[in-house]
Amino acid sequence: MVTIKDVAKATGVSPSTVSRVIADNPRISLDTKKKVRKAMKNLGYHPNVNARNLVAKSTKAIGVIMPSSADKALQNPFFPEILRGIGSVTHDMQYSLTLSTGETDEEILDEVQRMVYGSYVDGVILLYSRLNDSVMNFLMEKSFPFVIVGKPYDYISEITHVDNDNFSAGKEITNHLIKQGHKKIAFIGGSRDLFVTMDREAGYEAAMKEAGLSYPESYKIHAEFLKSGGRDAVSQLFALSEQPTGIVVSDDLMSLGVLSTLEESGFSVPKDISLVSFNNVYLSEITRPALTTVDVRIYELGAQSAKALIEKTTNKSEPAKRIIIPYDIVYRGSVSKKS
Repeated sequence: MVTIKDVAKATGVSPSTVSRVIADNPRISLDTKKKVRKAMKNLGYHPNVNARNLVAKSTKAIGVIMPSSADKALQNPFFPEILRGIGSVTHDMQYSLTLSTGETDEEILDEVQRMVYGSYVDGVILLYSRLNDSVMNFLMEKSFPFVIVGKPYDYISEITHVDNDNFSAGKEITNHLIKQGHKKIAFIGGSRDLFVTMDREAGYEAAMKEAGLSYPESYKIHAEFLKSGGRDAVSQLFALSEQPTGIVVSDDLMSLGVLSTLEESGFSVPKDISLVSFNNVYLSEITRPALTTVDVRIYELGAQSAKALIEKTTNKSEPAKRIIIPYDIVYRGSVSKKS
């Protein structure tokens, strides 16, 4: 078995320095932390979780894992709002939050492994669900308590998750455009490996098929859930010879990029192009025009995920459950009838 002394020997530091790195002591330099953590990973060393648990059965802390770097994710108002919902529950229950800050998938997995092996948190909330996610696979393998905001790609009956019915929402918001006379309707979504994108896109496709409307592959664009992602996506759409008259955008911040790009290109919303969106963040009310959008109740998604996780950490026999948060469509001024 690899010990702290082995890590110390491999890195040329003292065992006490290795212990301080494990505890994330701020007095240890970043270079030393990187060197020691790399050696720990290469040697397969992990802190003794059981020994730490003998000292404290609960850390009264939960980890919150972002879908990408915190720097990017927190640019989208969805994430501060869901954190507000999580924080409302953890505050009342006197729990603290540890937020992932990794820039890459590998760094985020490394952070989660340290949370688990170091016994720094009682459980973890994943603020996303994607195909073949290494973080989810690791948590399943270790039987560590976690909750997903979204729909798991596998083991659905075994994983507690909090979600909206994104398929129905995607279908209903697309039907709103169809009822207004639009036939050429495009879809702008996030990454193809995110289940929220898959479900909303599947709902869009179902509505189009039921209405007997075609949707070429070129009408489906995928980009980051950022304003820049919306700008890039709509630029691709309007480079096509046959342009859409309506667009379903899977995120309000992306819609902001779509709106600004259309305005710069001389298009008027909703006179020339109708636009519907998702999430109902505060930005959707102050855009010009204000956005017709699906209110997914972000705060409630966060609050329910925190409640579910704390239940799992305090009661190990708590069965897995699926919690569906109802959605509403907020009708504003971004859609007009197509004559």
